[in-house]
Amino acid sequence: MASSPSKSQILSLFRSLLRTARDFSDYNIREYTKRRTIDGFRHNRNLSDPSSIAAAYSDGESQLRISRRQAVVYSLYAPNLKSIMEIKHA
Repeated sequence: MASSPSKSQILSLFRSLLRTARDFSDYNIREYTKRRTIDGFRHNRNLSDPSSIAAAYSDGESQLRISRRQAVVYSLYAPNLKSIMEIKHA
């Protein structure tokens, strides 16, 4: 059985997921990834059982690996046009 991750490891995972969200060139995917990360951590905020914390952390790590791979794939096939939301905020 895996030990429960420390608070600093959990915060590091959170920051890594948010940094990976910034790597998406498409506004909608970038914002979805950021929103999903924040919602996931809020949902698991009140976990107290070490095994459920370890399971949630493991799931977060797998989501990070998936997000990193997807960011690379999206960067290869990114459209040259910007979203209206990106033009509006520029």
